[in-house]
Amino acid sequence: MSQAKPDTTTTDDTSTSAPEKKTFDLKFDLKPKEVKQYLDRYVIKQDDAKKALAIAVCDHYNHPKVADTDYSKQNVVMLGPTGVGKTYLIRYIAKLIGVPFVKADATRFSETGYVGANVDDMIRDLLTQADDDIELAQYGIIYLDEVDKIATPPNIIGRDVSGRGVQIGLLKLMEETEMQAMMEFQQKGKVGKRIINTRHILFIISGAFNGLKEIVNKRMNQSNIGFNATVKSQTELENPFQFVTPQDFIEFGFEPELIGRLPVHVICQNLSADDLYYILKHSEGSIVRQYERAFGAYGIEVSFSDAGLHRIAEQAYVQGTGARALMTVCEKTLREYKFEMPSSSIREFVVTETVVEDPAGELQRILEDADYNRPIVMRERVRR
Repeated sequence: MSQAKPDTTTTDDTSTSAPEKKTFDLKFDLKPKEVKQYLDRYVIKQDDAKKALAIAVCDHYNHPKVADTDYSKQNVVMLGPTGVGKTYLIRYIAKLIGVPFVKADATRFSETGYVGANVDDMIRDLLTQADDDIELAQYGIIYLDEVDKIATPPNIIGRDVSGRGVQIGLLKLMEETEMQAMMEFQQKGKVGKRIINTRHILFIISGAFNGLKEIVNKRMNQSNIGFNATVKSQTELENPFQFVTPQDFIEFGFEPELIGRLPVHVICQNLSADDLYYILKHSEGSIVRQYERAFGAYGIEVSFSDAGLHRIAEQAYVQGTGARALMTVCEKTLREYKFEMPSSSIREFVVTETVVEDPAGELQRILEDADYNRPIVMRERVRR
């Protein structure tokens, strides 16, 4: 699969007061299906979300190929619970395309002029990620998480510097605007100003949006009262996000102008215990690979039985934080193994269902009795 890569050519510039002039061409030639196939390697499930993102990204990065025509930028709002892969999806899209990526938490921002970070900092961070290449930074992706936390409560009194103020600042960035960025010229270490245009920067915001489902359900129920009412199916009632409208976001606490610049709505679904098992077993970004490398650094080979993976997934599912809980369960299970085994004679072991259910007891048995560990390892070798 081809990846879009920046093509920069430098021209001679004898001036020492400015950086060398560059012409920039982002050679984007991916198709929506290719983007989705790439995402499938790292994020399981979320097929509708992957398709919507793939289309939006391809439309966005194909637009610069066309001459200066009017274009409504397809900024994205992602809705879904924590730990379902929202950040992973955007991070790997940026990696595939070859553009800088900045992730920020909306709760750390305040209105410009008040204590706290302001949203303009994200543009500067994007420039840093692009190694001060302004042309490349102007095609980057900004991902703002926990954005539901900056919704303005309907009963607020006074100036809301961490809610509406941040929304207005974000709105200015989403529009085509120019802002100055300080950068150090490489030629003589001088500091100067350059202009960054946000026209081609893709903005993606996300959050769990607790409370938005109730707003959608309320509207749906009100619109289905009377003789001509249409009874919604149980499936629809269980997935109200698929019916969300801009008016629902406004009632939730967002500025109409901001929501108007987020035309693409992407819905991510909850993950089941089986989904979490599939992540452990098949995802290229599985946490299992990390533990294999961690133990491998000490010359210890660790493998995970299917029963062990299922038990990890089941324990993680109960925690209710999606795929994030997989790391929590693995760390709790294997912490003492990481501490004890590097100083032992054990050079191979298997994370079985028993290891997950009784980590301390099983570790003691493995360390004290080599004959206990050996057949477990042999059985797992045969199974693989």
